[in-house]
Amino acid sequence: MLQCIFLLSDSGEVMLEKQLTGHRVDRSICAWYWDHAISQGDQLQPVIASPTHYLFQIVREGITFLACSQVEMPPLMGIEFLCRVADVLADYLGGLNEDQIKDNFVIVYELLDEMIDNGFPLTTEPNILREMIAAPNIVSKMLSVVTGNSSNVNETLPAATALCVPWRTSDPKYANNEVYVDLVEEMDAIINRDGTLVKCEIYGEVQVNSHLSGLPDLTLSFANPSILDDVRFHPCVRYRPWESHQILSFVPPDGQFRLMSYRVKKLKSIPLYLKPQLTSDAGTCRLSLLVGMRNDPGKTIDSIDVQFQLPPCISNADLSSNCGTVNILSNKTCSWIIGRIPKDKAPSLSGTLVLESGLQRLHVFPTFQLRFRIMGIALSGLQIDKLDLKNLPHRPYKGFRALTRAGHYEVRA
Repeated sequence: MLQCIFLLSDSGEVMLEKQLTGHRVDRSICAWYWDHAISQGDQLQPVIASPTHYLFQIVREGITFLACSQVEMPPLMGIEFLCRVADVLADYLGGLNEDQIKDNFVIVYELLDEMIDNGFPLTTEPNILREMIAAPNIVSKMLSVVTGNSSNVNETLPAATALCVPWRTSDPKYANNEVYVDLVEEMDAIINRDGTLVKCEIYGEVQVNSHLSGLPDLTLSFANPSILDDVRFHPCVRYRPWESHQILSFVPPDGQFRLMSYRVKKLKSIPLYLKPQLTSDAGTCRLSLLVGMRNDPGKTIDSIDVQFQLPPCISNADLSSNCGTVNILSNKTCSWIIGRIPKDKAPSLSGTLVLESGLQRLHVFPTFQLRFRIMGIALSGLQIDKLDLKNLPHRPYKGFRALTRAGHYEVRA
């Protein structure tokens, strides 16, 4: 049972406090948490035991969502609920930042009132919440100023709350029935300075955009589901068909939602290589980078760029490339934007780094972050076999897409 939720800014200021039960949690717990977070740095855990409370925390866009409880509870329930709150607020407000939270205090409080009751999660589906609480807009803000009524809560309870599928709006109707399924994957890789692949895995999501009338029943199957690990489902998925036949059977929410997430581990090939070379002597360092195709995925690779942080001991840098643009920011972050690899040459960057006076050689080497995007393919090898739809009056349109982009793609020098 959660007893209180705090929203903290990136400076530790309490932007919002919501007491959930009769037991009031003092704000001093936020100061204790902030001191603990600073002392832990990158080692901060999502679940923390303070002297008086159990704390659950996530960070989204610089905003810390902090929940407190004095009783033991499943830690994943606290973390998952905070993730739901962050997702709902981002959906309602069109993003997450301090100004949006402060400008829409009333709606944030109303959403929390509906999402949790006496410390227990209640209604967390965005479709149902939108029927209960109107999203903020200019017209509603003007009316609240004129009439003095700032409430956005609907006086009637949504019909879907009484259904066995509360995530779906009641009896939606569309002239054109259509459903789109997207495979969106992020590749995480670590490559040593000698080009050895230390780690490579993919985090993926099956995203669905559904505009179907009535109460449709969908079945989605994959050609090779055995490669999937750490699967996580939307509440609409029936678990038994997946457990027995690796088939996703579900009644979809209305609109866009994440049907499932997964990981594919221990991959042995990557689409691009990045070869860094650094030699230093007599107070200067010579840097050379080469980017090229390692395994052709059969689709165009675009949005390629390389980013790295210059070591603090570098006082000056002169870098140039034969492809794309090179920018060095004031915080010593270097960004090399390539775009696409040309057919007639391999992109290369070279230049000289000047060390601070008194240093002869470079002892701290940068780590290079490579980013890219590939449309039309899932590099994990996951393939959709078929999508069957039932309980529909007309034959719907079905669309499938795939996208792979770089996640934490790191090359060590």
